[in-house]
Amino acid sequence: MTNNDRTYKVFVDFDGTITKTDVGEEMFLKFGDAEKSHEIIKRWMNDEITSVQTWQMLCKTIDNLKRNDFDNFIDTIEIDETFVDFVEFCKSNNIEITVLSDGLDYYIKRIMEKNHLSQIAAYTNQLEFTDEAKLIPHFPHTDEECDKCANCKRNHVINGSADDHFTIYIGDGYSDTCAAQYCDFIFAKNSLLKYCEINRISFFPYNNFDEIIERVKNLMRKKRLKKRHQAEIKRKHLYALG
Repeated sequence: MTNNDRTYKVFVDFDGTITKTDVGEEMFLKFGDAEKSHEIIKRWMNDEITSVQTWQMLCKTIDNLKRNDFDNFIDTIEIDETFVDFVEFCKSNNIEITVLSDGLDYYIKRIMEKNHLSQIAAYTNQLEFTDEAKLIPHFPHTDEECDKCANCKRNHVINGSADDHFTIYIGDGYSDTCAAQYCDFIFAKNSLLKYCEINRISFFPYNNFDEIIERVKNLMRKKRLKKRHQAEIKRKHLYALG
């Protein structure tokens, strides 16, 4: 396979990766019980509760949230401006991008539309506003074997790529740790970076998407590009199952 024949697939986290802040966390600190929210998130990070349980518990800390107030909050959220350049880079090089988020579709769709990015496929959890002004999360992409994310990002990587593709994962958080293990090239910061360091998983540190563009360009220039061996083994095992 020559470098011109390669197919690259990019999978990118949303909260704290595309956006400058973790929107899901900020919404509960602002509209819910901040102390309870911190404790719930801590329990999730310590593997005491699943991601589904975490969302359900967090949503219960918010009562009588007005949709207009929530919309105004969402509209204050900024994305990493270099992500727009990255999207253009991928488009010009025929590289498919998929957003994988353990966050909620309501704010993700609004932010993506505001920044003219709604053409990008996104797999997320869902949020329902009830008539009683309650927030009810729904999880259409769970996997009972995976509790690190309510939206099983690993499955989206497997379903969205093939054995001969070169997969790229970009993320920053705990919910990215599972899916990243199945990708050939990992761009990591914050919790994902620490996880990769501790578990001796090769990765590229990054601060913004401009740095990722340059690194991907270098990968594309290589005459021979090796896939990450452990990721290849993990993917082949799941491909064989399904």
